[in-house]
Amino acid sequence: MDKKRILIVDDEAGITRTLKLYLEATGAYEVRTENQGRRALPAAREFRPNLVLLDVVMPDIDGGTVAAQLNADAALKDIPVVFLTALVSNKEIGSQGRSIGGRPFLAKPLDPKKLIEYVEQHVKN
Repeated sequence: MDKKRILIVDDEAGITRTLKLYLEATGAYEVRTENQGRRALPAAREFRPNLVLLDVVMPDIDGGTVAAQLNADAALKDIPVVFLTALVSNKEIGSQGRSIGGRPFLAKPLDPKKLIEYVEQHVKN
């Protein structure tokens, strides 16, 4: 069975390292991390992920801009993007929809079990 490829882009190295450990521990995913938003597009072109987990707020370029760049690239536009954010908590979301700019998101801090369930639901075959 081929492992699904996940690209995680977040300016906090501790977050990318932790998420990589959670996902790779399942044995179902190969994970690449980037800690600079400006490196997300070249990384996606090289790695060809099945899913991108993308921080919304980063110092060099915001996640919305990165998502737009991915969407503008014909080879990458169909890759699902899930935003990661600390701007909204799970409590604040309540029963409202979980989307930013039409894309799903996960609120930080992330629960490992919920992260894995969510990735399983959204990863592209």
